[in-house]
Order: sequence, then structure tokens, then C-alpha cells
Amino acid sequence: MTILVGLFSRTPRELQIKDNIQKFKELKKLVKEKKYTAALKLGTEYLEKNPNHHDVLFIVGGIHYMKNNHETAISYFDRSLEIGSHDLDVLFLKAYSHQKLGENKRVIQCCDKIREIDPKNKAVSELLEQLNS
Repeated sequence: MTILVGLFSRTPRELQIKDNIQKFKELKKLVKEKKYTAALKLGTEYLEKNPNHHDVLFIVGGIHYMKNNHETAISYFDRSLEIGSHDLDVLFLKAYSHQKLGENKRVIQCCDKIREIDPKNKAVSELLEQLNS
């Protein structure tokens, strides 16, 4: 009796999951190495196949934030918050993006949401003080 192993024993779904894990690791490596253009390309391609990956949405949004593409960054942060609405890091970057665009009401909305989650957060107070000065 012959037992097939390797490629033949795996389902296409298992192969896709393994491929996704490998691409996500590669994306994190590119970000760590500060190769943001390559990371942005890989992250965008990844999201075409897996549009609801919270961490990749955050990473791609963060890269857009660093490149001063704040409106684009906000769109990724919004999608990320649809999945994980209580992610403080995403909320802060979204607030900072709105601040850069001069959208103070939206900054305050983000700060209010952060305070709901973490009432004693000092960074929120600092951000609100910046708005008032």
C-alpha cells in the first residue's frame, strides 16, 4: 500500500493558509528593514486576496501615514477598525492623520473612543492639548 504525502496530501485551502502566513512574515520583515515601498506593494497585493486581515490593514495604513498620504491611511484605518474596533494603535494613528488634515472634530471623536476604552490614557490628553494650542 502506498501512502501519498507532501503536496498531494494537502488541500488547496491548507496551501493558501501556508502561503498567507509566509507573505505576512515577509511583509513584517520588509517593514522591520524599512523597505516601505516593497512592503506597501506586498501588503496591497495581500489585501486583494485577504481584504479583512486586521494587521495588514494597519501596516499598510501606517505606511501611508508615514508617507503623508493621510486620507489613504484613514481609509485603511477605518477598515481595520471595522474588524477590531478597540485597537488603540489604530485609533491613535487615525487621530493623528485627522490632525494632519486639520479635521479637529474627527480627532476629538477618535480621542473620545480611546477614552471609552482606556479612560486614563495620557497620550489622549496630550493630543487634545495640542488641538487647543
